Amino acid sequence: MAGAILSQSSFTAIIDAPFEKIDIPAWLYALPTAEYKRCSPDHIACGATFADDGTRMSINVERIGGALLVQNYVERHADPHDLKLVSITDVFGPQGRTTSEVTWELSARRLEDGRVEYRNSVIARATDAFDAFIKEHGIAFAEAAAARQKASSVHNQGETPLFARSIEKAALAKR
Repeated sequence: MAGAILSQSSFTAIIDAPFEKIDIPAWLYALPTAEYKRCSPDHIACGATFADDGTRMSINVERIGGALLVQNYVERHADPHDLKLVSITDVFGPQGRTTSEVTWELSARRLEDGRVEYRNSVIARATDAFDAFIKEHGIAFAEAAAARQKASSVHNQGETPLFARSIEKAALAKR
């Protein structure tokens, strides 16, 4: 079932800053670990680097649903108001290690009333390693997906307004 969706969630929050001052990639790639940690009690560390081909990357370490995730997000699209990243994520859980493919999209759009809506969207998909892992442990895909959906949604719902606040703070700090 490689490529099958394990979880997907999307939440929004308001950014109280001028749309023109928002630059999501600049915010993410300069995000200090301390600020990342303020955006969720499950966040452990973050950093920015480059893939072998020179593409920008965001490295995030966090806990979701009892598992430790090490995410190597490679940039697929970036403009000041939309950033799409894809990671082959290492997942360390009680039964061992596997991977999943995670697509993370962060976007901002101007609302008709002049406010700015931030959207934090995450989709996790099974990898071949994930399929082998659940087969080896006798876990049904539907069971694994349901657990991942619940944990990921709770995590995303909690971090979205705090990411929005952090992006707002960065935008307002611009001169």
